[in-house]
Amino acid sequence: MIQTHPFRFTLEHTDPMTGARAGTLTTPHGTIATPVFMPVGTQATVKTLSSHEVAELGAPIILGNTYHLFLRPGSDVVAELGGLHGFMNWKRAILTDSGGFQVFSLGATNIIDEDGVTFRSHLDGTLHRFTPERSIAIQEQLGADIIMAFDECAPYPTTAEYARAAMERTHRWLERCVAAKTRADQALFGIVQGSVFDDLRRESAAFIASQPVAGFGIGGLSVGEPKPEMYATLAATTAALPEDRPRYLMGVGSPEDLLEGVARGVDMFDCVQPTRLGRHGAAWTPEGRINLLNARWARDDRPIQEGCDCYSCAHHTRAYIRHLLRAEEMLGARLATIHNVRFLIRLMEGAREAIREGRYAAYRDSFLQQFQPVPDSVRAEQRALYGRRKERS
Repeated sequence: MIQTHPFRFTLEHTDPMTGARAGTLTTPHGTIATPVFMPVGTQATVKTLSSHEVAELGAPIILGNTYHLFLRPGSDVVAELGGLHGFMNWKRAILTDSGGFQVFSLGATNIIDEDGVTFRSHLDGTLHRFTPERSIAIQEQLGADIIMAFDECAPYPTTAEYARAAMERTHRWLERCVAAKTRADQALFGIVQGSVFDDLRRESAAFIASQPVAGFGIGGLSVGEPKPEMYATLAATTAALPEDRPRYLMGVGSPEDLLEGVARGVDMFDCVQPTRLGRHGAAWTPEGRINLLNARWARDDRPIQEGCDCYSCAHHTRAYIRHLLRAEEMLGARLATIHNVRFLIRLMEGAREAIREGRYAAYRDSFLQQFQPVPDSVRAEQRALYGRRKERS
């Protein structure tokens, strides 16, 4: 593996009361101030938004999905058309996941062995196989600035025995990913696993940190475990990681989880929540999530959030956006999505400023005293409902 690359992480401030960190992450496509929320562009698009709009919202980096882009349009097609940057006309940084989470989560008939995973496409049922080497090769074709190692994400709940087996396989696969990597302009992140078992998390963190990786993904959380358990496991994980490389909590994006993750030393986050909620008519405010489809907003001439600087809040009212959503006009979903993405980006902008000024604990506590999160029980019901809708679509 070629280990030199134009990638650098500089830790600039650490909050004295919490361990929250502020720094800069330098990539071939720009410098990123951390902590940062990364919008998810699963299929080379942040759903309903153009690349220009996402940049205007302040996102310095987005995600692409290896599994989905491999199936459609094909990583070879993307490579021929300039990689993801050229294909989607995105001038800033990109991170691609390894495809591992989707391979494990989208199919009940997947076959896992020591060499890799055999799976069927969720699109047409065709048979495919991912190995660590194949995942790296696909990500090199896609051309992201940051690529992720192929890993096995254990489900929740699981036994300590299964969690250990998945963790150890993840470690062996990381060694193969390191050996397979050939592009000097891409940074490889390893992924810490171990489910909710602190001893496994510490063991995994030590192994991943011993490898020539540019950063650390923290996987296997926010997969159904209660929030207190997630926060405790996260704290045990970050405490075991060295400070000199960025830490990326994968698939976590609710406002309260971002702030609690930052307080535990996380630098990077991603999640589909802001776009998924927007498409279903939900929007975040400092008081919590609101359903813009509710009749109570039918004559409300206020923006989604007073003082928000996004396009939706600057130009449109709750009443208008509700009308669009009720009429199933695409603009309604776009306007709600624009606000949600900007909401999380602004939240992280405020976090960075608070860390630099040594007042992060007060910033977090002030937000959480006002914000009402969705209970775990309701969140589980919503995930199940979304899954049923997806099966019918």
